[in-house]
Amino acid sequence: MPQYATPSTAPTSPSLATLDTLSAALAAETRLVNDLTTVVLQQRTAIANDDIQVVDDTVFSTHRLLLTLEQARTRRRTLYRLLGYDEDVTVLNLEETFGSRMTPQLRAERATLQEAAERLSREIGINRGILQETLAQGDAYIRAVTGTSSSRAAVYGMDGTPTHSTEASISRMV
Repeated sequence: MPQYATPSTAPTSPSLATLDTLSAALAAETRLVNDLTTVVLQQRTAIANDDIQVVDDTVFSTHRLLLTLEQARTRRRTLYRLLGYDEDVTVLNLEETFGSRMTPQLRAERATLQEAAERLSREIGINRGILQETLAQGDAYIRAVTGTSSSRAAVYGMDGTPTHSTEASISRMV
């Protein structure tokens, strides 16, 4: 198993070109995270407008962007290795890992990526809440239309244990 340099044994002067490449990689990841945030916001609007086609389109876009984001993260991990660092360095501990080798541009790109990721996380949380509320309202509507008093029949997961999964509830209703 290859060993990677620790911050104290890392190269004393990593190539500025490689650090610039890492900065560019972080900027590219930031653009992808921002694109994903835009898709999440489009999905929220589509849900509010009952536009099933746009919701479907956003699901496809999300899948495509997540695959591209994973490729960007792989590129970043490769750059870490080229610089002599462990590929598992996180964006959060990048400054700690690079220490005095951290350039102002790299620091700025790291902060921008972190902010974009936090915003995406907030927006996904909002969408999750909206979707859960929408499903609960749909479930209540179906109970009212069918005259049933029970909110849900027992639903069991693949392992045979009871679950309260929204996915399972949708499958039960269809």
